[in-house]
Amino acid sequence: MFSRMLYTEVAAILRKLESKEGSVKSLVYNSRYKNKRQLYALLCETLKYGPVINDIITSTQLIRREKVLSNKHMAQVLVYEQLFGKGLQIGGKYREAVNRNKTALHAALVRLKVRSKVSRNEDLLPDAVKSQVSLPRYVRVNILKTTVEAAIRKLKQAGFSLVEKLTTENFCATVRQLEPGQFVQDPHIPALLVLPPATGLHDNHMYKSGEIILQDKASCIPAHVLAPPPGAHVIDTCAAPGNKTSHAASLMQNKGKIFAFDIDSKRLATMRSLTLRAGVTCAQLVHGSFLDVDPADPTYAGVEYMIVDPSCSGSGIVNRLDHLTDEAGSISEERLESLAQFQLSVLSHALSFPAVRRVAYSTCSVHWQENEDVVQTALQEYDGKYHLQHILPTWDHRGLNTFPQAHRCVRASPEHDLTNGFFVALFERTGLKTDQASSEDIKTDGENATVKKKRRRKRKKNVAVETGMEDKGASSVAVAYGTSSVEHVKDGVPHKIQTEKVSTSKKRRKRKLVSMEAKMEQKEANSKSGILPSNAVENVENCKSFSCGEGGKVVGQKKRRKKKHVPVDASSQ
Repeated sequence: MFSRMLYTEVAAILRKLESKEGSVKSLVYNSRYKNKRQLYALLCETLKYGPVINDIITSTQLIRREKVLSNKHMAQVLVYEQLFGKGLQIGGKYREAVNRNKTALHAALVRLKVRSKVSRNEDLLPDAVKSQVSLPRYVRVNILKTTVEAAIRKLKQAGFSLVEKLTTENFCATVRQLEPGQFVQDPHIPALLVLPPATGLHDNHMYKSGEIILQDKASCIPAHVLAPPPGAHVIDTCAAPGNKTSHAASLMQNKGKIFAFDIDSKRLATMRSLTLRAGVTCAQLVHGSFLDVDPADPTYAGVEYMIVDPSCSGSGIVNRLDHLTDEAGSISEERLESLAQFQLSVLSHALSFPAVRRVAYSTCSVHWQENEDVVQTALQEYDGKYHLQHILPTWDHRGLNTFPQAHRCVRASPEHDLTNGFFVALFERTGLKTDQASSEDIKTDGENATVKKKRRRKRKKNVAVETGMEDKGASSVAVAYGTSSVEHVKDGVPHKIQTEKVSTSKKRRKRKLVSMEAKMEQKEANSKSGILPSNAVENVENCKSFSCGEGGKVVGQKKRRKKKHVPVDASSQ
């Protein structure tokens, strides 16, 4: 039953691709079939062998001979499974129709290989498919659930072996020579492990539990260079399917908040399941457009970090098969211009938020119109307010030399870097302490506005406590002199002080301060002349066992001290 549903859904997507109703990626995401990975795999393989399958169907007149196979897209799926896949996983009328033509189908395949002078089925693939680079299997360790050391240990226990002494210089050469069962730790992103192409990990316990996430290296760069600290507030402007969001959450140790926006409800549902498995608790998923968010909204007043990874042409994705369904040159200048305008609008909107400090902009495109051109225009729009950080200094594949700061961006390509085609730029607000700060300063400066407010409140609280302690010391003198108000001693004379408990209007407070200043001056004059206030004289006579030491402290005379006398420290009462 499930195989029939799978074949039917693949056939439906093939029909939509032929009628230009969407891209491979969007149609798979919007499919009602739940197992997206299985759906995508069968669709890709059928598309790869598309020209070969069509040649065989035509030569055998399969559709003409079998009315049940009048749907040519279903016929394409069934022929792929019979000749190149795992064999038909379906019964009923479709299986009977294919079995009646099994001999003819295999004979047509043999004739095609003889005519093409090849011996393997893979050699029949179009040149565009054969020229694609096989990328390594990248595995990001989810530090929300485990550590890099623990993940390496578990892989070793599963039979894998770690290749040591990997550097940025020998990375590509070493990875290309990896044998099945071997892996390395990435030199640029320490939480990333690299295995040979097509290494199967979907059944691994760490993958099922969310301890590791299958994510291309290039896709890990934006959050890695953005580096939001614990406690930060972050916006992921175009978040689904959620790998960058979960990466940011792991860097933040789930402390702080991430607002993850996406306009596609189905993609957001996929993201919800991914973040749940990854153990992300600091992300708030928002179904809506980031462009509709008001930068002045108090909800986002503390946002200092942004991930801007908007929709793009996807021209850098290695396994993208839209070129097999599109006409030559179908990525027109008009489409690139339209995409670039959208990307610029999202980036400019992100830079307009008042508290934002850093914005990571990225695409999976190789076109300069979507990359360097967008970045340059944004810099010009915010003339001097932002500059580009020189990210990944040891990465030698830099931005195209189209404007002065382009070398501070990074590019990635399958041939040069063994990743999908990618572009990343990091904007930073000009004038921040992080421009020349140490790593410790960067960590401190990375705190969001909410954390800073808490720190200020804590400092105020500490000051209030210290003031209270001083008041207690002063109150002891007040008790010694028999006064009920809070006082302190200056030049041996008690003086009243203003406390935080007095709540009056500004005018009354001002008048009272003037009056107090006059009294203070009078008391100082009396002190210099050796005259004490009358109440103080009486209280001193009643409390001869005490004297005022240095700093206004009350010092008891042990010889004449009695239990009935007032305690030395009023705070002990």
